[in-house]
Amino acid sequence: MATRGFTGRRPAPEVADRIPPGQSLTEDFPVLSAGPTPRISLRDWSFTLKIGPGPLKRWTWAEFNALPQTKMTRDIHCVTKWSKLGTPWVGVLIDDVLAEAGLEPPTPYALAHSYDGYSTNVPVADLIGGKAMIATHYEGKPLTPDHGGPARLLVPHLYFWKSAKWINGLQFTERDEPGFWELRGYHIYGDPWREQRFTGD
Repeated sequence: MATRGFTGRRPAPEVADRIPPGQSLTEDFPVLSAGPTPRISLRDWSFTLKIGPGPLKRWTWAEFNALPQTKMTRDIHCVTKWSKLGTPWVGVLIDDVLAEAGLEPPTPYALAHSYDGYSTNVPVADLIGGKAMIATHYEGKPLTPDHGGPARLLVPHLYFWKSAKWINGLQFTERDEPGFWELRGYHIYGDPWREQRFTGD
């Protein structure tokens, strides 16, 4: 994993209650990745919903961007102990993805899959009700590859490794199947406020 430009600092008293335990505030946006940054052309990009191994619905980039667009401003928290406040995103809520597919969540769990082979598990309850989106823009600009562009999952209330970069699909699963980092010792859920960084936390 690579981190650039992170220098943590103590939060001001007026925002201290927005910083989870063990975290430090950053004004920068550190870049962290499990491997090389993939470059995905918009012509080749697609997003697929699956139930188990079976594909249910697929969108091209143009089709996906025709779905309802939502603005979301949220604090984000990385397991490497930085927090960034008030980050502004635009994308498609998971609720709207499911509505377009005519689908009620069929299972309690999901795996997010990415173009680089990365995956991470998230309970469906943490994806719906306006809690999560497929983000395509950050600070009013298209999401850059370093930060997961063309599109990434955004689940801001969990540690940021759950917000899978370069997302290309969401797979509903019957059980809570661990993804890339969860298989390597990270917590199966990842709540920043409970400091669930690693297995056993």
